[in-house]
Amino acid sequence: MRVHILGISGTFMGGVAALAQELGLQVEGSDANVYPPMSTQLEALGIGLMQGYTAAHLTPAPDLVVVGNAMVRGNPAVEYMLNEGMRYISGPQWLGETLLGGREVLAVAGTHGKTTTTSLLAYLLESAGQAPGFLIGGVPGNFDVSARRGEGKPFVIEADEYDSAFFDKRSKFVHYRPRIAILNNLEYDHADIFPDIAAIQRQFHHLVRTVPGNGRLIVNAEDARLAEVLAMGAWTPVETFGIDAGDWRAELLAADGSHFRVRHNGAILGDIHWSSLGRHNVMNALAALAAAAAAGADPVALLPAFAGFASVKRRMEVLGTARGVTVYDDFAHHPTAIATTLAGLRAKVGDARILVALEPRSNSMRLGAHADALAPSLADADVTVFLHRPELAWDAGKVTAALRGRGITAGSVDALVDALVAEAREGDHVVFMSNGGFEGAPRSFFAALGAG
Repeated sequence: MRVHILGISGTFMGGVAALAQELGLQVEGSDANVYPPMSTQLEALGIGLMQGYTAAHLTPAPDLVVVGNAMVRGNPAVEYMLNEGMRYISGPQWLGETLLGGREVLAVAGTHGKTTTTSLLAYLLESAGQAPGFLIGGVPGNFDVSARRGEGKPFVIEADEYDSAFFDKRSKFVHYRPRIAILNNLEYDHADIFPDIAAIQRQFHHLVRTVPGNGRLIVNAEDARLAEVLAMGAWTPVETFGIDAGDWRAELLAADGSHFRVRHNGAILGDIHWSSLGRHNVMNALAALAAAAAAGADPVALLPAFAGFASVKRRMEVLGTARGVTVYDDFAHHPTAIATTLAGLRAKVGDARILVALEPRSNSMRLGAHADALAPSLADADVTVFLHRPELAWDAGKVTAALRGRGITAGSVDALVDALVAEAREGDHVVFMSNGGFEGAPRSFFAALGAG
């Protein structure tokens, strides 16, 4: 069976491609931008990649077209597919119907932390000998691929609330039917498809409705919006986690979150030492540990495994140090993620200067949905260079003005890199934040430092 995937270079659809090939299907795909890291992974798997969307890529007709949610009507490949009457399906529906039936699905949902928590949960179950399958929306440090079928019963999946396809506006996660679901947090995001927070809460409740009574909901005890979701109705046992509340709790023993004590229902289970930073990652750790325990793993036996966890690429990934300046690449798409990430770094580096390069690339960022919250989220940065492309629909100058002398705007990536090179000095920590490729800015800056 020959399958063509439209939008194959996205982290989710790239994972779908890897799983389809592992099932023995002949897989190929196309994308407007075929770029690493997914292009590298797919090429290593021998999957054929095509640049752009044309009718020629669907000639001769494949047996099935798996359509990514970035595809829209008017796209040449989509129009040809529809006109020719080809068989097509969304990526989430394909997963649910083809791969997840009969598996113990563990779904990780939330506005923030999905990729890290999914990667950590898969790693914990692997450490427990359960050989899970998984689909992670990023490149995990502990595995060679972002998706695999797995030999064991569990399948861990990053469960996104974004819609499934242009013809299926349900959230992706309603297709997965998990037995165990993590609800990590809930904030307003995806302003291009959700009018308000209540619309997102309804989608989360649709997920809650699919979890069976003999399953488990692992829920952030500190999130009022998730409490409102559960108040709509829950038919599954609920376990909560948090630092200040919950069945699973953490006592911070290091301000940066690198060392903390775990309690379950008041009883001390032990301590965790690991390389991840920030209160948000402590919360991710509690969620993953609770879910692993719900899947039958011994949580006490898993505590030492945290020391070996290698986070997902582009989650505060250290690119290196040049001229005494440490450079990080981070996937940031929301003010809360920006604030918590920088707070963790501040706790680690103390009074050292933190410089941030920020690209507002997500749909919500580009639409200005988070504009008012951006300046407060950058409180721990000493200097922020904001990429203000000409096509940005709102005035980034309002953000930099609110930073009171700590903000700079740059009209291009080259200008941004130049501004950072001029500003950086020995001992600084420079963080690049974008949920896209940032036109290679982090590595360009690092190279420029090394050449200086």
